[in-house]
Amino acid sequence: MLGLKLATDPRWVNIVESNIEEILTDHAWCEQKAATNAITIITHNSEHEDLVTDLLALAKEELEHFQMVHDIIKQRGYKLGRERKDSYVNELYKFMNKGGNRQQSMVDRLLFSAMIEARSCERFKLLSKKIKDPKLSKFYHDLMISEAGHYTTFIGFARKYGKDIDVDKRWQELINFEAKVIQNYGKSETIHG
Repeated sequence: MLGLKLATDPRWVNIVESNIEEILTDHAWCEQKAATNAITIITHNSEHEDLVTDLLALAKEELEHFQMVHDIIKQRGYKLGRERKDSYVNELYKFMNKGGNRQQSMVDRLLFSAMIEARSCERFKLLSKKIKDPKLSKFYHDLMISEAGHYTTFIGFARKYGKDIDVDKRWQELINFEAKVIQNYGKSETIHG
């Protein structure tokens, strides 16, 4: 379904397990950034009522996930660290068309968002299957399902509002680009790292 070309090496979970506090902090900030991203898309495309409605719900859900991760951090006696830079996301951002028209910009932002959700979904699935902590395993299984829904939402809107663009071709280009980017990741205890 997700179409990713390169799977995360399962040994990444061993890295994550070496520093649970770090992965949880990074994850919390990823959820906050996902909510902010949804609001940004709404701000730039507010004429599309269905998009506004669905992305408002998505933003709320991302904030709920942020709270859920923060609650786990507190329950375990950890502290929410400072916001982390997400190098993977910053590299993906380079793919986006900066000089196109509004429709092209919108489609690229939606596809960019879908890609982040797809990779997060893939990572959460791996965590749900391989992490030794049963509570975190269930938590990441539930979030995997949610991320898959977000991926579908973004792809769906790209196809709906990208009528003058070959959205499937653009998505394949992004998948190929992401495959090159992700080769450099999977070596740190962060969601995309």
